Parts: sequence; structure tokens; C-alpha cells
Amino acid sequence: MRLRVVFLLPALVAVGGCSRMGVGPRPGGRTVRIVATAYCPCKECCGWKRNWLGQPVFASGPLKGKRKTVGQCADGTMAEHGTIAADTDYYPFGTKMHVPGYGYGVVHDRGGDIKGANRIDLFYKSHRKALEWGRQEVQVTVYGSER
Repeated sequence: MRLRVVFLLPALVAVGGCSRMGVGPRPGGRTVRIVATAYCPCKECCGWKRNWLGQPVFASGPLKGKRKTVGQCADGTMAEHGTIAADTDYYPFGTKMHVPGYGYGVVHDRGGDIKGANRIDLFYKSHRKALEWGRQEVQVTVYGSER
């Protein structure tokens, strides 16, 4: 008897936590009107500076002066396209979202000004791209582990 193996492609092919397919939202999520801003790993966006040894450190807050790994998210992962910063009281780490004009992403980070269920911050690799996104009000589809 001969076995036939068939591989089915899932509706969402995820690489690094975000879709590279460029398709619209998949069914099954809930839609939330959200103000989405953007950030990058630069000093201006992420609040770090260099100490007298030239090492990156937190510029303010409870970790002020402590070493900072530039690009590291609050959950310990490294930020990449598809990384979303959100208020984890509403969207815990691992919550998946589809943001029109950005694509799929996963909550891996928090932001100092990201408070409430209607605010998120989208990661871009360059400051220029983050500025191009600016501040937009969008209909975000939320999947997964939201509370």
C-alpha cells in the first residue's frame, strides 16, 4: 500500500510573528478602532542614551542608567517588523493583530505612552519609516489571547 502525503498551507504563514503574505485580515478576530503610532530602535523613539563608556543605557524611568540592549522588547525578544507595543493589561504578550497598511503583528513590547485598549505602537527598522507612518486611526483586527 502506498501512502500519499499532502501538505496544506495554513491561511496565515507567519515568519517572525507577522505575515509576509500581504493579505487582509483572516476571519475569527474582533475589530477595534485603535490609534496606531510607530517607533524604531533609535534613542529618540526608545528613550536610551550612551553612558560615559559609550554603552547604551536607559535614559529615564526605574531602570535609568542601567544597561540597555537596543532593540530588545519587554518580553525579551528582539524587535522586528511585526512587533507591536501595547498595554499588556488589555493585550498580553502574544496577542496577534492585523493592522491595515502594516500587516500582521504580535504584541511583544510595551511603551511608556501606550495606555489603554485603543493605543498601539508599531515597530519599524528605521526612524524615517516610523515617521512616515506617523499617527493613524485604524480598524485593527485582534486575535488570540486578548483579555
